[in-house]
Amino acid sequence: MRVLLSTYGSRGDVEPLAGLAVRLRALGAEVRMCAPPDKEFAELLAGVGVPLVPVGPPMGSMVRPSSAADASRRVSELAAQFDPVAAVAEGCDALLATGLAHFASRSVAEKLGIPYVYATFCPFILPSPHHAPPAGLLPGQPVPPEVTDNRVLWDLNAQSFNALHGAALNTHRASIGLPPVDDVRNFILTDHPWLAADPTLGPWQETSDLDVVHTGAWILPDERPLPAELVAFLDAGAPPVYVGFGSMRLVSEDIARVAIEAIRAQGRRALVARGWADLALIDDRDDCFVVGEVNQQALFGRVAAVVHHGGAGTTTTATRAGAPQVVVPQAADQPYWAGRVADLGIGTAHGGPTPTTESLSAALSTALTPETRARATAVAGTIRTDGATVAATLLLGAVSRERPPVSA
Repeated sequence: MRVLLSTYGSRGDVEPLAGLAVRLRALGAEVRMCAPPDKEFAELLAGVGVPLVPVGPPMGSMVRPSSAADASRRVSELAAQFDPVAAVAEGCDALLATGLAHFASRSVAEKLGIPYVYATFCPFILPSPHHAPPAGLLPGQPVPPEVTDNRVLWDLNAQSFNALHGAALNTHRASIGLPPVDDVRNFILTDHPWLAADPTLGPWQETSDLDVVHTGAWILPDERPLPAELVAFLDAGAPPVYVGFGSMRLVSEDIARVAIEAIRAQGRRALVARGWADLALIDDRDDCFVVGEVNQQALFGRVAAVVHHGGAGTTTTATRAGAPQVVVPQAADQPYWAGRVADLGIGTAHGGPTPTTESLSAALSTALTPETRARATAVAGTIRTDGATVAATLLLGAVSRERPPVSA
């Protein structure tokens, strides 16, 4: 059985699919994977024996759309990934997509007549009367402040998808002989999306509006040792506070200085992750250390707290490790994860993307209390690690049920 996994996004989209790929292969499937051609992703996939089929420009070069015209151009570019994805999908029995790969991938599955699954890593993008739609993800008209009913807000959200993406999507579909879609959001999400988030961190409240399959988070086990220099720094004193913003490039210019000063104000050492923003140390004092891409699963169990942007993967890893968190959300789903960290009592949510030394120090003072550490330790024991296995089993089972019986 052959399965194509397709994504277009940051590491937070690529790494979970790598985790799913590992489980699919363990169950006997052949796996192919389309992803952006960034070197980081190629190395990640090579490490687990899954070759990268590069699609689109590097994710590190992408710029967030700032207008409706930009959004339309982006959709045209994403839909145009149809040809390379279709070439890889030939001979596959199923296609599963995440991130921004949906515009091309669903059309590919439709054209080839193979089962299709769309998976998301955060519940807040899924329509539900129990929560409002995300704000600020789509450039366009602001929501009238007097509208507060969640169902009405989701209707407006669907209208925004149609207005911003419908023409570009349907122009491409017409060019490949597929009929137009009149509900772009439903085209993206399908009526049976999978939610690859931990049930404790990202719970889903059932609704008659959408049939969601909640698999749990897709975690790729990381067995890499920590670099010797990092281990020496960790061993040289009390556990440091980690600060990193992952795939976020456009963080505030002085955020490294603010973070280091706030950490020092709490009497702690600092461990700074460069990330896509290329954070650096502000002086040569020996209470700070800078690292590149490392095994966070091993590292987060050795830090006093984790200050981060609130990506789904980082939040899950820090929670599994029992590390108190300070989430400084920058965009997209990150305010949701910041709120979940605060609601669970395992850390604090910073109010806004641009902290000051004083505001971040105040947030850290809460995260570093014994009470928060105890709560983080307790919640860590509830985080499931079988989500990728659950998803792989479901996917292969669904394909098997759709296959016609083999004649004797």
